[in-house]
Amino acid sequence: MPATITITTALVMGKILVSACLMGDSVRYDGGHSLIDHPVIQRWNDEGRLVKICPESSGGLPTPRPPAETQSKFPILITDRTGEDVTPAFLLGAEKTLERAKKEKVCCALMKANSPSCGNTQIYDGSFSGQLTEGSGAAASELLRNGIPVFNEHQLEDLFQFVSER
Repeated sequence: MPATITITTALVMGKILVSACLMGDSVRYDGGHSLIDHPVIQRWNDEGRLVKICPESSGGLPTPRPPAETQSKFPILITDRTGEDVTPAFLLGAEKTLERAKKEKVCCALMKANSPSCGNTQIYDGSFSGQLTEGSGAAASELLRNGIPVFNEHQLEDLFQFVSER
């Protein structure tokens, strides 16, 4: 019976889409993860409220893979460090991320900061020098365009506030 209550609570309270790397899945370009060890995130996970996805893996990119950065937004061009155009995989991953978000009826998303897929306020500038520029990644942009708020791991308090108001 308690499991039924938890699932019902999760549906009422809303689900949150989350980058799989933030949940400890080793899907980052370097084969690592970016686990967030926070009691609220753990509680949401235990309640079944988190919907994990890696847009880059969903788009067909392997792990590990060369790092990729956005070269231009209009038209969009994302290349990896070797110069290979990986835009189609990033766009497919963005589409699949949006489809999953809609299917699961998420209220918002928690995505990896600065990622060419998941970054919501800044992304790397395309020079592979560690420089950031204002903008959002392919998947985050798709979510935002469709009215799904996106937060990153440096905005947890804002995320908690947003979710508490739902």
